[in-house]
Amino acid sequence: MAAAVTVPATIPAKSSKTESYVDSKRRDDVRHANILAARAVADAVRTSLGPRGMDKMISSATGEVIITNDGATILNKMEVLQPAAKMLVDLSRSQDAAAGDGTTTVVVLAGSLLRSSLSLLSSGIHPTVISDSLYKLSVHAVDVLQSMAIPLELSDRESLVKSAATSLNSKVVSQYSSLLAPLAVDAVLSVVDPDHPDLVDLRDIRIVKKLGGTVDDTELIRGLVFNKKVSHGAGGPTRVENAKIAVIQFQISPPKTDIEQSIVVSDYTQMDRILREERNYILGMVKKIKAAGCNVLLIQKSILRDAVTDLSLHYLAKAKILVVKDVERDEIEFIIKTLNCLPIANIEHFREEKLGHADVVEEVSIGDGSKITKITGIKDMGRTATVLVRGSNQLMIDEAERSLHDALCVVRCLVNKKFLIAGGGAPEIEMSRQLAAWAKELKGMESYCVKEFAEALQVIPYTLAENAGLNPISIVTELRNRHAQGETNAGINVRKGQITNILEENVVQPLLVSTSAVTLAIECVRMILKIDDIVTVR
Repeated sequence: MAAAVTVPATIPAKSSKTESYVDSKRRDDVRHANILAARAVADAVRTSLGPRGMDKMISSATGEVIITNDGATILNKMEVLQPAAKMLVDLSRSQDAAAGDGTTTVVVLAGSLLRSSLSLLSSGIHPTVISDSLYKLSVHAVDVLQSMAIPLELSDRESLVKSAATSLNSKVVSQYSSLLAPLAVDAVLSVVDPDHPDLVDLRDIRIVKKLGGTVDDTELIRGLVFNKKVSHGAGGPTRVENAKIAVIQFQISPPKTDIEQSIVVSDYTQMDRILREERNYILGMVKKIKAAGCNVLLIQKSILRDAVTDLSLHYLAKAKILVVKDVERDEIEFIIKTLNCLPIANIEHFREEKLGHADVVEEVSIGDGSKITKITGIKDMGRTATVLVRGSNQLMIDEAERSLHDALCVVRCLVNKKFLIAGGGAPEIEMSRQLAAWAKELKGMESYCVKEFAEALQVIPYTLAENAGLNPISIVTELRNRHAQGETNAGINVRKGQITNILEENVVQPLLVSTSAVTLAIECVRMILKIDDIVTVR
């Protein structure tokens, strides 16, 4: 009996050695689950890579429909619940912030690196070793990209237009790239400050969307555009030459009491007196505005009370002052920067030196009965630009705006870092080839990891060929062969369906897009590899 009791006592002692194996199973499972979830996100956007990529139709719960193939937009609208998969959504967002283009590329690249990591993990290599190899690989990959780069001058407008057109080629509005690419280049170059040429703020380029016409009618305007007509209910002017413009933040309407209360009027003489006071109050304001020489008023939208009443519009019309009301609060900063004037917050501060000057302010009719207000010929205009985007339906306009934003970002990248690089999968194959050669010089596990990841980089040309309906295996094999023979700029020409020198086809992109895509993707993969447990906190 005593012997029977001692047997169970020895079992825990034996199992304590095997405890660590039980533990590592959970870690492997968490890592595995994270990688699979992140790869699922990457596979979702993989089909929309490249000029022949498919578009996604996103339908929201509110019934809003978006058609796009911009990686960042697709992922932003996705409801992703798994924490590791959310990291890929953030990855595309950070690529959008850093470079503006290549948002799909960065996610597809991260997905491919994760696939390779999974096979390395299943071979029994420790995650830390894989992570360190990835870091060394990213440093070496950036060197390879920089060795391929072609320097560029900002005066070389043609090259800037080529790279903007390349970014537009994969978009829904690709057939309009010959119009939108030069437009994007001119817009960015008009806001570049010669004293700080590497600082371009895209908030200085305002995109105004107006339904009607086609994308062909999109134009760059040196001045200001308001997506609203002039307020001329009382027969005021709709065109003013030699305009003196005031941006006001107060209301031209009778004052209200500060607290909720009602005034009881017992007889009509008091009623008359209230109306007379109102008239005199408004007339006094209009006279002060006219005395300062102002003939165009831009009135900020008011929350407290009506910014203008019918009576004040009537007096302003008699004074021959053109009025644009309901200017949004967040547009004010852009307007005063463009007009080079000061906002006026109180009628007492209304002075001539606070006004902006322009040659013409007019209401323009654009087809289908809709109207916009244009301010052109602004004196001492700030470094800003306005793009008026047109389109036959709201989906098209929204997509044109997103595509234009990408093109603007590409030009901004080139202003920040003046280097171009070939597109069409050429840089990825060149990186893959040089890293595979470098792997042979390394020792031990590192060599094995680098070789595996070098192959993973081939996912970009493979996907480009696959999305274009070509045979990916034969195309990528031929591409590697051409690079091995020293043709570093050979890439996949999707239109002809064969391998050509991609620089001659004008398929170029900024160096910054490629380097940030590689470094951000590797950073994200390293972070996912380092996670070995998910702890939920209530």
